[in-house]
Amino acid sequence: MGRSRRTIPEELLLLALDPTTGTTAQPQSLDLGLAGAQLVELALAGRIAPDGDRIAVVLPRPTGDPTLDSALELLRRRGSPVRAVHWIGGPRLGLRQTYLTHLERCGMVHAVSSQMCGVLPTTRYQSTETAISREIRTRLDAAIRTGVPPDPRTAALAALAHAVGLGKHLYPGNEGRSCRSRLRDLIRHDPMGGLVAHAVMDVQNGAGAQPRRAAANGAQNPQAGPAGPAARTGMSPRQMPDQARSPISGMARAG
Repeated sequence: MGRSRRTIPEELLLLALDPTTGTTAQPQSLDLGLAGAQLVELALAGRIAPDGDRIAVVLPRPTGDPTLDSALELLRRRGSPVRAVHWIGGPRLGLRQTYLTHLERCGMVHAVSSQMCGVLPTTRYQSTETAISREIRTRLDAAIRTGVPPDPRTAALAALAHAVGLGKHLYPGNEGRSCRSRLRDLIRHDPMGGLVAHAVMDVQNGAGAQPRRAAANGAQNPQAGPAGPAARTGMSPRQMPDQARSPISGMARAG
């Protein structure tokens, strides 16, 4: 894939950058969102595809983007489809900084060194390509306010922005409440974006640990029935609402 197009991780990071402080909003959940955004970008590039609540590599050929190709290679080495919630919840040390450094090399942000409390060195990142940031925001605003179904990239970006909690950063206060609600609703317009966004939220909520504990209890008591949502409601997985069938599975602590 060419480098003329900005990737979804880059756009998500630019959305999260505060133009006043030079810091990123929701830094902890943003790390999860960037890992999820890589999956969406690889899916749009035809390298991976959803397989239920798992991610399968369908074309291991490199994309030309070093950061995406590193993620693709890690997925390929797994050998079998991996649960989205496992992938997103895995260690992602330095991923946000990797993308900030990349944006700086591309001239989209400018690093400003300063000190926290006058002692601790810290780095802030100011956007230098404000036109690009405005274009990303304009696409998102149009998808929210016009009601026209967005393209897959914008739909996935909206889903991830909601998942990592950028709604209050982008549309603050009571006046932004309706926009935040519509931002959440855009999650249904892209299957891969929806799958990844639900996985990001599951990791944050700690819901991914529940099936693992249930499985352990089932192993200790083989006569016990399944403990999932379908078992509790007496419904088969196909009868469950889409949200109840979101990919909730084991979780590893995010780096």
